[in-house]
Amino acid sequence: MRELHQELKTFIIETMNLEDITPANIGDDTPLFAEDGLGLDSIDALELVLGLKKKYGIVIEANDEASRLHLHSVATLVKLIQESSRS
Repeated sequence: MRELHQELKTFIIETMNLEDITPANIGDDTPLFAEDGLGLDSIDALELVLGLKKKYGIVIEANDEASRLHLHSVATLVKLIQESSRS
């Protein structure tokens, strides 16, 4: 499971072109979209959702409260990916 956390952190850094950030800089529970977290914005969310669909086959619906919860942090995305792979 730790491998998926690290893989996802690297994926986010590469997908979002986050310079000067390493996987070690991202905590599992660091908010992805809050200013006190990575500070991603709505356009970043779209890119991230498309990348997650392509790489992991998961679909995150826009304007859905559950989607906001799934996109909160690396930990919540890992949980979604694991749940999707069990289905």
